Amino acid sequence: MPCVPTLDVVAPWQWPAAAQSVAAWRPEILAFKWWLPFFGPAYAPVLGAARRAGATTVMIADNIVPHERRPFDELFTKWILRRTDAFLVMSESVEADLRQRVPAAVWRRVPHPVYSQYATTLRQGEAKERLGLSGDVLLFFGFVRRYKGLDTLIEAMPRILRTRPGVTLVVAGEFYEPSEPYKRRIAELGLGERVRLLDRYLPDEEVRTLFAAADAAVLPYRSATQSGVVPVAYAAGCPVITTQVGGLPEFVVEGRSGHTVPPEDPRALAQAVENFFAAGGRQAYAEGVRETAKRYSWERLAEAVLELGAEARRRREEAR
Repeated sequence: MPCVPTLDVVAPWQWPAAAQSVAAWRPEILAFKWWLPFFGPAYAPVLGAARRAGATTVMIADNIVPHERRPFDELFTKWILRRTDAFLVMSESVEADLRQRVPAAVWRRVPHPVYSQYATTLRQGEAKERLGLSGDVLLFFGFVRRYKGLDTLIEAMPRILRTRPGVTLVVAGEFYEPSEPYKRRIAELGLGERVRLLDRYLPDEEVRTLFAAADAAVLPYRSATQSGVVPVAYAAGCPVITTQVGGLPEFVVEGRSGHTVPPEDPRALAQAVENFFAAGGRQAYAEGVRETAKRYSWERLAEAVLELGAEARRRREEAR
């Protein structure tokens, strides 16, 4: 079925028409992604209309509690929770938040699937050549926000360079906060030639090339539920070095698909990078990454959505 753009979350004058369109489809299940309360005012009328038309609503929850709090978060979250019949969560951390907020929820936990569109046959050497890179490459990917801990990785870089002097850190993603403090610290640490900033949106083809070129993706997060970066990395065959926060450790087989370290600890992060390269780098972890990636399928997520829809309908009918 083709995608039909229906809801523009920053155009409130369009929300009533979007709600009417969804209701007219009369879906059995309306599944929706949820990660920020910002979307609550736009989602609420659509979910309400769908339920009145007989649909069961299934939230695919990246988060229940947002990483960074904003005014009206609590109100907007309550609006959506009241209009949701069932929940699919993708980590123990989000499951715990859901149980606290909605104790009687209908829910399933299914790990975040791998983004297969980022798989590539491009060889690492060729990918590095396309990007003008050489030597070892570490990749920080995604929006730059404080909770993602890029500053911790920058502070770890001098230690990393003592043992791997040819390492380049590529920071690929838009800054959601001022970039100047990061640039200033990079200069203070003398890292100018060893850190490349790509502060922009990256199309899929460039993302594939970046992950093909990287020896490891580094996620030095301060807090997390799960991350879409890990499934992208695994799809591309790229190991992961991340922190022991939220659900992130659930997705890493220590010493096989990557490593985990405490958050906000540049020394521990640098040591993990050193251990990764000492063990043989990307090639040594390739089999472990492939084995780990097999656990995470879109088929299982789709099955869970259907199961949740059926269970929510059954409970609603029993309650009448």
